[in-house]
Amino acid sequence: MAMMGSRSAGSLLRQLGPRLFSTAVISRAAAAAAEPSQALLYGSSIFATPARAPTTGVKLLSVRMASSSTPAQEEVGQQEEPAMTPGDERKEVVSYWGVAPLKLMKEDGTEWKWNCFRPWDTYSSDQTIDLKKHHKPTTLLDKIAFWTVKTLRVPTDIFFQRRYGCRAMMLETVAAVPGMVGGMLLHLRSLRRFEHSGGWIRALLEEAENERMHLMTFMEVAKPRWYERALVLAVQGVFFNAYFIGYLISPKFAHRVVGYLEEEAIHSYTEFLKEIDAGRIDNVPAPAIAIDYWRLPANSKLRDVVMVVRADEAHHRDVNHYASDIHYQGLELQKTPAPLGYH
Repeated sequence: MAMMGSRSAGSLLRQLGPRLFSTAVISRAAAAAAEPSQALLYGSSIFATPARAPTTGVKLLSVRMASSSTPAQEEVGQQEEPAMTPGDERKEVVSYWGVAPLKLMKEDGTEWKWNCFRPWDTYSSDQTIDLKKHHKPTTLLDKIAFWTVKTLRVPTDIFFQRRYGCRAMMLETVAAVPGMVGGMLLHLRSLRRFEHSGGWIRALLEEAENERMHLMTFMEVAKPRWYERALVLAVQGVFFNAYFIGYLISPKFAHRVVGYLEEEAIHSYTEFLKEIDAGRIDNVPAPAIAIDYWRLPANSKLRDVVMVVRADEAHHRDVNHYASDIHYQGLELQKTPAPLGYH
């Protein structure tokens, strides 16, 4: 009798099972369970309503019924699924957070095409800055910094001579290093000491970013040769480590070196302008990246780009000499606010 009862119960379940737990129900439960991961992919909210979220019992029972379903039942379940039309297809969003990137527009209504910087990173360069300002070396550290930079200029003049396009490109690969090193070390110091930075971390990192944008601009003007690329690797490897150690030993000395490097950069860009005015370098149209970054007129030329870059270098010169003076006076960078809008 017990065996007959179990057989009748089993036959009853086999008859009612497909009706109670069809593959359509199983597929809907599986889709509901997969919604959180899909929500992250398509940029929608991951918080589903409680009514749509399947319970644990439904999940377990669905798995059991799915494993015991017959091929005929699976075929019926597949037919019950609605076909997806082309209009319902959703594209995957390529983003770390699963959120579609913003579609930015320029003021003239055209689409913003740069990923390396955004419209709010652009600015109009202040070209009224004094380009002839020079910090006269007075202390021993200042004199060492001054003659170190003067010594480094000799092989640079020999190698590049009057190829100012390539010279500017090489100069920017070096000039973008100090701001990153200084900002990184100040960042770590702020973490260790639980101190505010006074805005200097952001100021130095913005300086590094500004110098990198100079490089991205001159990459469109002068195409580096293979041996110039190899030289960049060697110079950057040596200069980064030397400046890192120098900043650890004496931030005052490190900022003074950068101040004198920027003075040499101003001189190099002035010579660059002379070559353009003399006709020995073609005054080609300005690269599109420079027009958008410095908010230049659409008909700007290479000369206009060199002018704004030279003004940027003058601002970097003043900031680094000011940072060195702060250390000379015995003040901490964290206790003295960084100058705003230096570039």
